[in-house]
Amino acid sequence: IIPLFYVHLFSCVVATIYPQDPALPIGSSLTATCSVNPDHGVHAGSLYWTLNGKRLPSSTYSILSPTVLSVTFPRLSGSRQRSGDNLVCHNSGGHVLAGSCIYVGMPPEKPVNLTCWSRNTKDLTCRWAPGGQGETFIKTKYTLKYKLRWYGREKECEDYSAGEPYTCYIPRDLALFTPYEIWVEASNQLGTATSDVIYLDILDVVTTDPPTDVTVSRVGDLEDQLTVRWGTPPALKDFLFQAKYQIRYRLEESSDWKVVDDVGNQTSCRLAGLQPGTVYFVQVRCNPVGILGSRKAGIWSDWSHPTAASTPHSERLLTGSCDSKVGQQNSTLRRDLKQFFGWVRKHAYGCSGMSIKLYDQWRVWLQKSHKTRNQVLQGDKS
Repeated sequence: IIPLFYVHLFSCVVATIYPQDPALPIGSSLTATCSVNPDHGVHAGSLYWTLNGKRLPSSTYSILSPTVLSVTFPRLSGSRQRSGDNLVCHNSGGHVLAGSCIYVGMPPEKPVNLTCWSRNTKDLTCRWAPGGQGETFIKTKYTLKYKLRWYGREKECEDYSAGEPYTCYIPRDLALFTPYEIWVEASNQLGTATSDVIYLDILDVVTTDPPTDVTVSRVGDLEDQLTVRWGTPPALKDFLFQAKYQIRYRLEESSDWKVVDDVGNQTSCRLAGLQPGTVYFVQVRCNPVGILGSRKAGIWSDWSHPTAASTPHSERLLTGSCDSKVGQQNSTLRRDLKQFFGWVRKHAYGCSGMSIKLYDQWRVWLQKSHKTRNQVLQGDKS
């Protein structure tokens, strides 16, 4: 907001306010004066003050001379608007004679938690947090600066329109295999503060787009398994990445995700121990570890869009039996399966080859055992 100035019809200044647009720390005291041009015959006793449109009590005024009226603020609070509080001097008819903006706040503190990441090595995005409580009450400018560590000139990031506060985006012209120095400067009318400098190579802070073409399908008629397959992010094909993946899944009616960490760099995975006849939502993400020899861990991508699939209904649960012994045996089988999956989840859960191999062996043994028991039951009946 531009300070308010009113000019006489004949280009003579009616009044002036001093100080003009002061910047003061919170808790400061201020005495401002409105000096009226004596040629206009206006007495100071007929004037009054407003702050942000609200009339100030006359008890805060002092008539210093026939043409000078002051107002005193014994202890200033932070500005109500970052563009400054409007202090205005009026004549008895309410007309504005002069105005000033008062900026009351705090100098910025050192910005903290500066982190950066590059999507597919093509760009760089950095985010930070303001120091201290973050509130300065007056407009504070944050500038992200960077330069090549051993040579090159200092540059400023220009795109702060990423939609998130304290974030800046560098879209192009970044060097690989050379470390950068990056820092943030915060400044306002009361001071300047600079963050710690971070040093990074673009290749050490790479993240990719989420995996593509995620599909989830049934494993035959197995009611407790689903197979997840996905495509490698396109950016991984341009560099010598060693990717690793994570999967998470949840029940349709639940908001709690279960994460599978041991997927490794394979692009398919079998989920076991699921509930029969149930809809699951599945997501996959990627971490490009080991890119071009980098020793850093890499940064996880966003999760892919959820993909839904349902497990088959359990025939054992849907098929009734009049033979109580068979029902008891089926119940025993379900109990054994539950115990087995509990063991698998505890010792070898996820998409590791060991858990799938053990599960397949368990299924074969159960089928043989079930067939043997049926033959014994039929033999008893005959």
